Amino acid sequence: MIESTITICNKAGLHARAAARLVAVASQFSSSVRIGTEKLVDGKSILSLMMLAAGKGTVLNIVVDGGDETDALQAIQALVDNRFDENE
Repeated sequence: MIESTITICNKAGLHARAAARLVAVASQFSSSVRIGTEKLVDGKSILSLMMLAAGKGTVLNIVVDGGDETDALQAIQALVDNRFDENE
C-alpha cells in the first residue's frame, strides 16, 4: 500500500469529464484506488469522485493498494499534473 497526495490544478476542478478520465486511468490497474480528503472514496467510481466536489487547488489524499500500485499512482499523478488532458 502506498499513500500520496494530489492537488487538483485544472481550472474547472474534478468535474464530470475529469472524473471520467481519472476513473478510466485508475480502472486500467488491478490495484484498489481510494481518493478523498477526510473520507476516502473509490477512485474507480465516477459518482464517488463527483461527490468529492474537488475544485481547483483541492489537495486530495490517495491510497493505492495492490500488485501494480506504483504504476497506478504514477499514471494518476501524471493525469492530474497534465490537467486531465484538458485545454484551459
